[in-house]
Amino acid sequence: MSRLDAEIEILQGSAQDAQAFQPGRAHSFQADPFQADPFQAGNSGSFTQEPRFTQARKFNPTSIKGNARMGIFSRTRDIIAANFNDMLDKAEDPGKMIRLIILEMEETLVEVRTSSARTIADQKELRRHVGKLDQLQADWGDKAQLALSKDREDLARAALLEKKKAGDMAEQLRSEIAVLDDALRAYEEDIEKLQNRLREARSRQSSIAARLQSAENRVKLRTLLSSERVDEALVRFDQLERRVDYAEGRAEAMSLGDSRQPTLAEEIAALQDGDTIDAELAEMKRAMNAGKNGSE
Repeated sequence: MSRLDAEIEILQGSAQDAQAFQPGRAHSFQADPFQADPFQAGNSGSFTQEPRFTQARKFNPTSIKGNARMGIFSRTRDIIAANFNDMLDKAEDPGKMIRLIILEMEETLVEVRTSSARTIADQKELRRHVGKLDQLQADWGDKAQLALSKDREDLARAALLEKKKAGDMAEQLRSEIAVLDDALRAYEEDIEKLQNRLREARSRQSSIAARLQSAENRVKLRTLLSSERVDEALVRFDQLERRVDYAEGRAEAMSLGDSRQPTLAEEIAALQDGDTIDAELAEMKRAMNAGKNGSE
């Protein structure tokens, strides 16, 4: 227990005075969460050890993680400002490039959200410290009043000094909270912009995939049309059509000036010729289809 607390407890020995300074609420002068021994025994009013709450000055999440945050912000803004069209035009494989872009954007979005969560946690921790420091100020104010009522101005002055230290530390932490508020707003804006660019990139990916598939189909079609087997089948098909035309021409020529009805033998022969031609025509079609399937 510090000398200041010990002397204040002596002053609290008078029940009437103690009650006068505890209206409606209980004060615990021995359970200050941040306090150590601000005075050494036997050295009234002389500080020899810094109170524990001043150690909170070492807690500075903004300065500790500032470089990491700046790195994330820089990377995020590079992605937001990137020219996708220029990158894809220069890429040898646009499909692969857009996949890499989307992957990097997704990873950056996760990092920004993670950093945002850490910043929120830092804010909550700082606010807890501020709450404790505010309570500490109230406790030291009560102690100063008690000491002054007992004509111990030296103790009252020391208590007010401790109250001021707690107040200064609380203001410093509030400044840190304001810095984190600005960082959170920047995170929120960057997350929204990243999500918009990610949607744009995914839309471009679908468009690129469709164009690539269309180009591949055109290449296959041209390869098929330039196949020698297809050309050969088409030539044979033309030859067969010419044979059919010739046969029909002969039949028409033989019937010129002849109005008689064809004999049964002639009709059967014509049917046989037709079957032969139909069979050969079917064989030609089958060969052509086989050539197309082989090219695919």
